[in-house]
Amino acid sequence: MAQHSVLIVDDDAKLVKLLKTYFEKDGYIAYTAADGVDALMAVKEHKPDIMVLDLMMPGIDGWEVCRRVRKDNDMPIIMLTARDDESDLLVGLELGADDYVTKPFSPKEVVARAKTILRRTNRAVVRKEPIKVGSLTINLEMYQVTRDGELIELTPTEFKILEMMAANPGKVFSRLQIVEQAHGYSFEGYERTIDAHIKNLRRKLEVNPKEPTYIQTVYGIGYKLAGAIKDE
Repeated sequence: MAQHSVLIVDDDAKLVKLLKTYFEKDGYIAYTAADGVDALMAVKEHKPDIMVLDLMMPGIDGWEVCRRVRKDNDMPIIMLTARDDESDLLVGLELGADDYVTKPFSPKEVVARAKTILRRTNRAVVRKEPIKVGSLTINLEMYQVTRDGELIELTPTEFKILEMMAANPGKVFSRLQIVEQAHGYSFEGYERTIDAHIKNLRRKLEVNPKEPTYIQTVYGIGYKLAGAIKDE
């Protein structure tokens, strides 16, 4: 199995050193950056498999780093935030982050979350027929989604949620079921996390996100994908 690489971005040198030690003990190649400028350079130079990104940094902050990276890179991103502030978290998730950890945290937890995300994004390819939903085509082998032939860029977490729903068309999933499938664990605040991912998916997939035809809300329960059929 190929060795994974991680980019750790934080202006707290002690924290960076601690996370680097834990990731390297787990077999990762660990790169580090102390600010947003160095982080963007490191992404281009090293092309890491995953990034652990602090939001609150001087100069180019974590939100802007996430925004710029997401323009042309679907690398998984785990946000680090010192404040359990809902608006901060939702902004980060809407910009394309896959997960978040609130400080203070256990370095083992960060490594475990990274491992879970990479496990699902690097899973063995199993031959599966594409699934069509209206003008959408979800190619489970190619890990791609197109609308009328045009490629739609999804984060790994967004694709995992869509894949789960597409494999079970019409089935209603609770937020807890979605987060456990997407992240491999549940955690405090999961409802707002899933709502943010669903909002992102609708913004990317729907012609009119305010009147969704694909991912539908079942009030009081959760979400479902409507009208999915497998290619013959």
